[in-house]
Amino acid sequence: MKSQNSQNDESVHLIEPLTRRRFIQGSSALMAVPFIASKSIASAPENPSIIAIKTLNNNSDERVVSTCSSFDCGGKCDIRAHVKEGVVTRISTRPDADLDEEMPIMRACVRGRSYRKFVYHPNRLKYPMKRVGKRGEGRFERISWEEATTLIADNMKRINDQYGAASRFVSLSTGVTGGIFSGANMLRRLFNLTGGFLENYHSVSNGNTMAVTPYTYGTSASGSTLDTLENTPLVILWGHNPNETIFGHSNHYFQKMKKNGTKFIVVDPRYSDTASSLADQWIPILPTTDNAMMDAMMYVIISEGLHDQAFIDNYTVGFDEHLMPEGVPENESLVAYLMGKKDGVVKTPEWAEPITKVPADTIRQLAREYANTKPAALMQGWGPQRHICGERSARGATLLATITGNVGVKGGWAAGYGMAVTPDLRKTLAGPSLFENKVKAKINITNWVQACEDKNLVTPDNGLKNAKKLDTEIKMIFSLAGNYMTNQNPDILHAAKVLEDENKVEFIVYSDLYMTPSAKYADILLPETSFMERWNVGGTWGTGNYIILSEKVIEPEFERRSDYEWLREVADKLGVGEQFSEGRTEKEWIEHLVNDAHEKRPEDGIPTFDELLVKRRHLLKHKPHTGHVAFEKNINDLANNPFETPSGKIEIFSKRLYERNDADIPALSHYVPAIEGPEDALVTRYPLQLITWKGRNRANSTQFANPWLQEVQRQELWINPIDAKRRNIEDDSRVKVSNDRGVTMVPVKITQRIMPGVVALQAGAWWQPDEKGIDQGGCANVLTSARSTAMAHGNAHQTLLVEVSKA
Repeated sequence: MKSQNSQNDESVHLIEPLTRRRFIQGSSALMAVPFIASKSIASAPENPSIIAIKTLNNNSDERVVSTCSSFDCGGKCDIRAHVKEGVVTRISTRPDADLDEEMPIMRACVRGRSYRKFVYHPNRLKYPMKRVGKRGEGRFERISWEEATTLIADNMKRINDQYGAASRFVSLSTGVTGGIFSGANMLRRLFNLTGGFLENYHSVSNGNTMAVTPYTYGTSASGSTLDTLENTPLVILWGHNPNETIFGHSNHYFQKMKKNGTKFIVVDPRYSDTASSLADQWIPILPTTDNAMMDAMMYVIISEGLHDQAFIDNYTVGFDEHLMPEGVPENESLVAYLMGKKDGVVKTPEWAEPITKVPADTIRQLAREYANTKPAALMQGWGPQRHICGERSARGATLLATITGNVGVKGGWAAGYGMAVTPDLRKTLAGPSLFENKVKAKINITNWVQACEDKNLVTPDNGLKNAKKLDTEIKMIFSLAGNYMTNQNPDILHAAKVLEDENKVEFIVYSDLYMTPSAKYADILLPETSFMERWNVGGTWGTGNYIILSEKVIEPEFERRSDYEWLREVADKLGVGEQFSEGRTEKEWIEHLVNDAHEKRPEDGIPTFDELLVKRRHLLKHKPHTGHVAFEKNINDLANNPFETPSGKIEIFSKRLYERNDADIPALSHYVPAIEGPEDALVTRYPLQLITWKGRNRANSTQFANPWLQEVQRQELWINPIDAKRRNIEDDSRVKVSNDRGVTMVPVKITQRIMPGVVALQAGAWWQPDEKGIDQGGCANVLTSARSTAMAHGNAHQTLLVEVSKA
């Protein structure tokens, strides 16, 4: 048998069944995902036990191409694709000796080193297909690209004419968010050329802390550059796990600080890999109780006179009765709250211990150490702010930083959102214009299922912007390079039920590399190209200041196309082809965007495309972001640089929040028992709190299908030996994790690396329902809630209670 897309059929040979078994070794979780298809699909070789590959000519020259992925990963690492005769033979990375201390380029981690297996996996989608069964069954038949693009164009026009442009929606996607050019944004461009679409806002990653931090500082940009922490004697990582998440260049700087003698304390219910590699002390805490511990720490600091009174007097409002804004009654200040002036409860460590399960002496020790160490950095991760109480805990950390005088000083940290305002080369390299969206209404991303179900469920009170009501439900969904709809979205069983109803959403287009759980809900299913099969430019998170040209290093096989390619055909059929593409291919767009930035922003040092491709060898390192201390100018000269708050100062007490009169987001951030937290009456039925973490072997759900990475880290439930013994659960056995929303089955790991009362699952596992609808893959989102936070209306899926029992 010959390859369907081979340019040189003489170079094709076969791997026998034994080799194929080795190919999929360790991928049992992947192979358990059913792929039910019409017999007309030619998506695999005729003999499924053999795979066609191209023989490599050992005498031919090898080309090594520096490139990068476009996934939603905090590290834009140096990936070097070794190419022979059009095939990537292996992946390497920057050698250790090639380290530039001023602007470190990340070496590829296990994810980056596994991309070849991801790109060349036999389970990748190969042809355009349309649904032939019920939506969600995963039954499709092969069609031509002509038929696919015609169906898409016809339905875009039909739905727009029948329901209006606000019925069209682009689902959340992270598969290409690390690049400047994406199919999802080009789709937005096409929608806007043909009337518009319903846009969403809010970041699932960090939207809650981004929204609440300005209520303390007037801006969300509360982070400094990490080089300013080089000589910091103490760093508290509160729910922050950069070792596994790959959070920008954090690990490079933290490892240097560790060698220099910095003490690290990690506050987390789980003994993460970050705690394992950095922590001098691990303090486990019950989820949703962060504010209780923060309250008790502030009580110790203030009652023992360890606070920075001069800093507080000069730069803050709301600390005590003398620093309160006008029009607020007595006993609303921080000191009054901590001393129990209003509720009669003094917020001592002994008060916090039964709530948090952190010993009172440990709370007292941490408070004293943080207050007495000058400077000190309390850095919060984004996991805690994804709780129902996430806005309170994010702001609570800013209060601790403030009363200890760690704001605006080198080596300190203002907490809150924690990202720095620094030049970003990706902003200089802006993508194509999206044109004006004539639909002004926007929904929070947490509202999208409601907007499909019933337009009246989405209101200004729960996230609708720029309108009093929606004109229509969502009737058309495009998901390009995203597995959000029925995998990363909370409460996916409810989302799936809504999507199954074809009277609600009438048309779904899905484009991806694999038959993901969300792909099964497509009406049109399209085979997307990987980052190695298209052009882009990737940029970094945080303090990294470089861009990497992501070159197309191999040709796509079978009938795979980039989203931009087929969108051009759709645009032509809708009569806006020339406006949409401007006559450019994908590569020509990248050339245009780089050259345009070179001409318009010479101060940023962007080279021409040809220079970036050849002279720079795909990599542009810019002047490093160093020396930036958040709010330093404000602290050094408040009179001329007031904070962007109504008072012009740091607001420990926010009068804006006070006037909202919402108990869930109080003016003075403090502990409030959370729904589905440890004090909820529901614990009598579901006594364990479940949290998720970002693992080392995938970015969100991307690369779940990579068998090499499934061997790196098994999907398993972590449970403490105390909780396991009470349930007669044995290590490595299969357990049932359940609540009123769903059930998942997963192997169990009994470990002291998770505190009693808490269990943990790695996020991003693919949903794998069996014939009874029971998930067999350990997907946490069959259990999570779609509740939203009080102020930002953001996701709160980390807050949930479950029970665990023998399978």
